[in-house]
Amino acid sequence: MAEKLALDLSLVLPDVSDARDACVDRLIGLLQAEGFEKVHLIHEDGGARLCLHYDPQQFSVSRVRELTQAAGSRISNRYHHENLRIDGMDCPTCATVIEHALQRADGVLEASVSYAAERLHLEFDSERIGRPAIVRRIQALGYAVLEEGHEAGWFTEHRELILSAVAGLLLLAGWLVGLAGAPRGLALGLLLGAYAAGGFYTLRDAWQSLRSRRFDIDTLMIVAAAGAAALGAWEEGALLLFLFSLGHALEHMAMDRARKAIEALAELAPKTAIVQRDAVEIEVRVEELLRGDRVIVKPGSRIPADGQVASGNSAVDQSPVTGESMPVDKQPGDKVFAATVNGEGALIVEVTRLARESTLARMVEMVAEAQTQKSPTQRFTDRFERIFVPVVLVGAGMLILLPPLFGFPFAESFYRAMAVLVAASPCALAIATPSAVLSGIGRAARGGVLIKGGAHLENLGVLTAIAFDKTGTLTVGKPKVTDVVAVIGSEDSLLTVAAAVESRSGHPLAQAVVAEAKRRGLAWGEAGGVEAVTGKGLRAELGGQKLIIGNARLFEGELIPEVIRQQAERLQTEGKTIMLVQADGQFLGVLALADTPRESVRQVLERLHRIGIRKTIMLTGDNERVGRAIANAVGLDEVKAGLLPEDKVKAMEELGQRYGQVAMVGDGVNDAPAMARATVGIAMGGAGTDVALETADVALMADDLSKLPFAVALSRASRRIIRQNLWVSLGVVALLIPATLTGWAGIGMAVLIHEGSTIVVILNALRLLAFPDSPADDAKSNRFRFE
Repeated sequence: MAEKLALDLSLVLPDVSDARDACVDRLIGLLQAEGFEKVHLIHEDGGARLCLHYDPQQFSVSRVRELTQAAGSRISNRYHHENLRIDGMDCPTCATVIEHALQRADGVLEASVSYAAERLHLEFDSERIGRPAIVRRIQALGYAVLEEGHEAGWFTEHRELILSAVAGLLLLAGWLVGLAGAPRGLALGLLLGAYAAGGFYTLRDAWQSLRSRRFDIDTLMIVAAAGAAALGAWEEGALLLFLFSLGHALEHMAMDRARKAIEALAELAPKTAIVQRDAVEIEVRVEELLRGDRVIVKPGSRIPADGQVASGNSAVDQSPVTGESMPVDKQPGDKVFAATVNGEGALIVEVTRLARESTLARMVEMVAEAQTQKSPTQRFTDRFERIFVPVVLVGAGMLILLPPLFGFPFAESFYRAMAVLVAASPCALAIATPSAVLSGIGRAARGGVLIKGGAHLENLGVLTAIAFDKTGTLTVGKPKVTDVVAVIGSEDSLLTVAAAVESRSGHPLAQAVVAEAKRRGLAWGEAGGVEAVTGKGLRAELGGQKLIIGNARLFEGELIPEVIRQQAERLQTEGKTIMLVQADGQFLGVLALADTPRESVRQVLERLHRIGIRKTIMLTGDNERVGRAIANAVGLDEVKAGLLPEDKVKAMEELGQRYGQVAMVGDGVNDAPAMARATVGIAMGGAGTDVALETADVALMADDLSKLPFAVALSRASRRIIRQNLWVSLGVVALLIPATLTGWAGIGMAVLIHEGSTIVVILNALRLLAFPDSPADDAKSNRFRFE
C-alpha cells in the first residue's frame, strides 16, 4: 500500500514563488521518473506543498526526502528566476524593446517588462545563458539594471529633466543670439547643442525600435526634427525636441509618483525583529527569521512576520494589509500579518511564514506582476499604434511628394508633412491606459484590495450582476443562537441547563450554545453521564435531573407539547436549526440556531445597487428555505439553492447569459470553479488564505465585504478615466492633423499642444491615487465622474 509524504514547496524550490511556475512541472516530471507512484501539489493555508505517493518497500522516508531535495536542487541550479529593476526606460516602447531583445536570446525562457513598475520578470536556463550576459544585453540597449536595495542617484533619476533643461537653455540662447545679429554659425552651434541634448534619449529609443523592426512615436519625432533641420528651421526642430523631451521627463516623474505609492507598501514591514532563541533575546534581520521562531512584538511596534499569537492579548491595526479601518483584537491562536501595527499589549508571535512568503510580500509582488498584464484597452491601443505610426509615415511621405507635382512649393509641403508627423504622434494615447491602470491597482492595494491585472480592473467596472456564496461570504460561517424560547422557567435558566450539557461536546452547534451562555454571563455546573446520540443530540445528568437536548428525531415516540411543536415549526420555517430541551421528562423550551448574516451586509448590497449593480444573487448548497431566510434578511434579489459545486458553474453560465458581466464572490476554495467561470472571481479573506490569493482575479484582503463597493467604484472610476484619456489623446490628434495640413498650426504649436495633452492625460490618471475609501454614491457629488 502506497504511503504519502508532504513537503513545503518553498523548501524544495526556494526561488519559485508561484505554484503555477513551469519549474514545478519540471520537478514533478523528474520525481515521477524516479519511480514515485504519484506526485502532485496540495494547497494549504501555509502555502503550497508537494505531495509524494511512494511504495515503502522501494523507498524509505529519508530516501524520498533525499531524492526530492536533489531534484529541487537540479532545477534551482539550472532554471533561475529574477525580478530585476530596470533604469532608463522613458516610454512604454522601451519595455517592448527590452522584451524583444531578451526573448530572442538563446536560453531566456520568459522576459516580461513593466514600464510602469520598471521591473523585468525573467526566467532563464543557466546552462545556456548566464545572468551577466543578460545584464550586458540590457546595458547594450542603453538601460541599466539596478541591484536590490540600491536606488539610482540624483543625477541618474533626473537626467532626462536635466538634459531637457539644457536643451531649453541652448534653444533660448541660440534664438537670442540670432536676434542680436551674431554670426549664424554661433546661433547654429547653440541650436545643434539643443538638438543633441533634447534628442539624446529620443534618438536612442528610435534606433532601438528600428532595430526591432518597429516604428514608434520616437521615430516620428526624430524624422520631424530632421526634416525641420533640412528646411533650415533649426529653431522649430530644437523646440520640438526640447518640448518632447520635457514632456517625457515630466511623464516619467508622474509615473514615479504612482510607482512609489506602490513601493511604499513594501517599506511598511520592519527590517529587524527581536526573537527568542536559546532563552536569549536577540535582534535579527527579518530575512533571517525561521518558521517556529518566537518574536517579541512591543506595544506600538510593527509585527515583523506572518504568524500566530503564542501569548498575549492586544488590538492590532491591520489596515496596511487588509484596509480595515478598526483595530482587530488578537489573542493566543489568532493569525497576525507582517507590517500590521500592534496596539497597547505586548505579544509573542510564532512565525509561520518566511519574510519572502508573507502576505505583504506576496501582495507587493502580485501588484508588480499585475502591472505587466495588459488590459483590453491597452492591447487595443498597442495594436492601434503599431498600425497608425507606419500609416502616418507613409502619409507624410505622400504629403512631401504629391503636392509639388501640382505646383505646390516643395519647401512648404515638406514643412507641413513634418508638422503632420508631430500632430499625428499618439504619445498621449500610448500612456493613457498604463498610467490609469498603475494608479488604479496601486490605490486598490493601499485600500486592502488586490487586483491582479488591468483586465480585471476594467472588467470589475462593467459588472451588471454579482453572485455570492452564502456560507462564510454573506454569513459568518458559524452557527449562533438566535432564539431562546422558554416554556418553563426563564430564558437564562433554559440556556444554563443547555450549556451545562453542551459544554461537554465539541460540536459546532454545542459550542454556539456555550458561547451564547458565556455572552450572557451565565454559570453552570458540570454535567455527568454524557451520552452522544449521533446526528440527534445528547443525554446527560445534572443535579439529579436527567437532561435530553437535541433535534426532534431524538424525541421520536414521545408526546411533544403543542406549544413546543408550534415554536419549533415556526423557527424551522425561518430556516433555523432547533434544539428541544427536556428535564426529567418535561420540555423546558426550544433553542434556535442559524448561520447569521455578517454585519453590514445589507448596507454593502444597498451600496452596490446604488453604484450600478442591477442584480445580486445567492448561490448556496443549503436548501431553499435556509437560503431564502438569509436572502430576505440581507436584501438579495435572487436565491439559487441546493447547488453542488458543479451546479454553481452551470448557474454562473446561466447568469452570464441573462446579465452579461457577472462576478462571483466566495472564499476561493470550494467556489474556485464558479469563480473561474465568472467575468471576475472575487475572493474574501486574501490575507488569511493562500488559496484565495492564488485562485481569484480580485482578493479582498480583509475577511469582510465592506471593501467590495470600494473596489467596484474604483474600477468604474478607472474605466471612466481611461475613456477620458482616450478621448483627449485621440481628440487632440484628430484636431491637430487638419490644423497642420491647412497650415493653421506649425511644428511649434503642434508639439506644444501634443505634449500638453500627454501631461493632462497623466495628471488625470494620477487622480485615482486620491480615490476616497467611501466614494459618494451620487454621481453629481462624485468628483471622479465627468459623464
